[in-house]
Amino acid sequence: MKRWIAAAVLAATAGVCAAQGGAVSPAKKELVQKVLALQKQSLEAMGNALVGQVGNRVLQAAAQAASRAAPDKREALGVDIKADVRKFYDETAPVVREQAVKLGPTLIGSALEEKFSEDELKILITWLESPVNRKFQEFAGEMQRQLQQKLVAETRPTLETKLKALDQTIARRLTEAGVPTAARSASAPASKPAAAKK
Repeated sequence: MKRWIAAAVLAATAGVCAAQGGAVSPAKKELVQKVLALQKQSLEAMGNALVGQVGNRVLQAAAQAASRAAPDKREALGVDIKADVRKFYDETAPVVREQAVKLGPTLIGSALEEKFSEDELKILITWLESPVNRKFQEFAGEMQRQLQQKLVAETRPTLETKLKALDQTIARRLTEAGVPTAARSASAPASKPAAAKK
């Protein structure tokens, strides 16, 4: 039994070493770099979306807190908060976009080298460069935006009801735990869903 276990461990170790030690040809590396270059806009869009989501969360929490301000100050406060979140997005999105593009070769590039053959990479590049793909990407982006808008409109009543119930439950729990009112308002979930910032 011990010999079988030792043999299995050696076989697994040899497999790992072979996978790690297997050199990737320069031609394959070049193909992977081309795929990554063709995907640069997608990586940048991912960075924008991430910062947009964070900004939306901050905006929702701030809007909820601002609703407690004096009525005559709410509108100006809302305008200022939106400007602050916009400034955050404008300053942060380029940094996150750049980092997404920088991480691409390490994470995505390694996966492409491991999972795709040179022939498959060539086919992928042909597809990515094709006018049909570009048209599809434009179409898919627009369809995704329309679907997201429709989805938010259709599910808003349900989400608002559920979020309101969740907000009340969390507020009750925080009150029972003796959390001060100021801390509760910062922790409470937003009561309205927001569309992702583009």
